[in-house]
Amino acid sequence: EQQIIRRHIRVHQVLDAMRTVPRHLFIPEANRDLAYRDGPVGIGRGQTISQPYLVAYMSQMLVVGPGIRVLEIGTGSGYQSAILAHLGAEVHSIEIIPELAQRAATTLKTLGYGAVQLHVADGCYGLPDQAPFDRIIVTAAPAKIPPALSNQLAIGGSMLVPTGDRKAQTLWRTTRRKHEWAQDSLSQVLFVPMTGDVNA
Repeated sequence: EQQIIRRHIRVHQVLDAMRTVPRHLFIPEANRDLAYRDGPVGIGRGQTISQPYLVAYMSQMLVVGPGIRVLEIGTGSGYQSAILAHLGAEVHSIEIIPELAQRAATTLKTLGYGAVQLHVADGCYGLPDQAPFDRIIVTAAPAKIPPALSNQLAIGGSMLVPTGDRKAQTLWRTTRRKHEWAQDSLSQVLFVPMTGDVNA
């Protein structure tokens, strides 16, 4: 009521996912008392689980449902993956840090989201052998959108990517129409920096 609904998250399916997926189980025990605060929480290796509102907002703006193929860059804890899977999406998620990927895989399987396909790789390259994707969501901030990701977006598909530095970032929605990509800015955000070859 305080963090999500009052900030205009209205899609019933997204609200159901946020109520159902147990966020605290995606956070290391030492930080679980912070699980439902209105902000990001550390999950180790310098990474975070995003603010609850931001997960809900991006899930709503991504517009996913059963049968939608989603590529997620930055598995992290696996929480956003679980929300997308709960919405019925076919989720492929890439994590560059093996330790986090393994922990996320264990949590997702334990909670019944084992159908999420996790890949340990540099997310800047996407998954060309699995492309195209109906949706792409990036949960770390590159300085600019990696060209490889734009090229893996299906015609008619959309992508959410935050870009910027550690002090200022903008969340962009990119929609592909044949060989053209239309962009609009959604909001100011703050994610951990994206690692890997951002020029891929």
